[in-house]
Amino acid sequence: MKRKANELYEEYRNGNVSRREFMKKLALVTGGTAAAVVILPGCSGASARAAGKEVLKVIGEYVTYPGASGDMRAWISIPEGKKKYPGVIVIHENRGLVPHIRDVNNRMAQEGFVALAPDALSPLGGTPEDQDKGREMIGQLDREETIKNFVAAVKYLETHPRSTGKVGCTGFCWGGAMTNQVAVNSPDLDAAVPYYGSTPSSEEVPKIKAKMMAHYASDDERINAGIPAFEEALKQAGIEYQIFIYEGTQHAFNNDTGERYNKEAADLAWERTTNFFREKLGS
Repeated sequence: MKRKANELYEEYRNGNVSRREFMKKLALVTGGTAAAVVILPGCSGASARAAGKEVLKVIGEYVTYPGASGDMRAWISIPEGKKKYPGVIVIHENRGLVPHIRDVNNRMAQEGFVALAPDALSPLGGTPEDQDKGREMIGQLDREETIKNFVAAVKYLETHPRSTGKVGCTGFCWGGAMTNQVAVNSPDLDAAVPYYGSTPSSEEVPKIKAKMMAHYASDDERINAGIPAFEEALKQAGIEYQIFIYEGTQHAFNNDTGERYNKEAADLAWERTTNFFREKLGS
């Protein structure tokens, strides 16, 4: 199985298949998408940041950490060895901690970070296999308690034995909005990168201590309506920030398992995100 997985990865790395097709084939070989996400970090070269850069082998597993509502389940991905790395929280979309987000978390660790993807649905029993059910459950969460659970993840990574103590946060869609709220509510957060997330209010922005980088799709009217006020509030508060809008893209352009995936924009945003974290968190 490992040999076949490596062969599939080489096809993907050489540009012969898309990432979506690669993950579909890998799931067939390993017996399911969840198993594919687990084995992916071990594929030869899969942990390379890019051609010619250091290859990091990553270990991924489930852990729990203390949250405001009790124990929170999360997927943690850590480069092998004893070296310490900055921490990055990866916040899922509105369907919970699905295999796609665990894959994103693995990729973040491959870039040289201790990556943690909390399951916001932990208080309700955890993310279900049925993603539509997960979306329904997201609406049942207590918003303030959920924010506190993610803020608790900052503390967890700050003190993790493989962490340098520096922590960043990124998230997508619902997770992008939560990333903004972690920045508002955690003075210990060093850097935040929301992807097409609802913006915090102008009154909340001055509480942000983190350096900010925000990614938006050009065709995302509801989310983008909040950008001008957000940017003005960031300026007025003297917060270091960068905002990028990707032409010809739609909401969720980073999700390579969805119909709105835009590889060019996703790759550029990812490169900007990981470089930003290296600059602001160290490496």
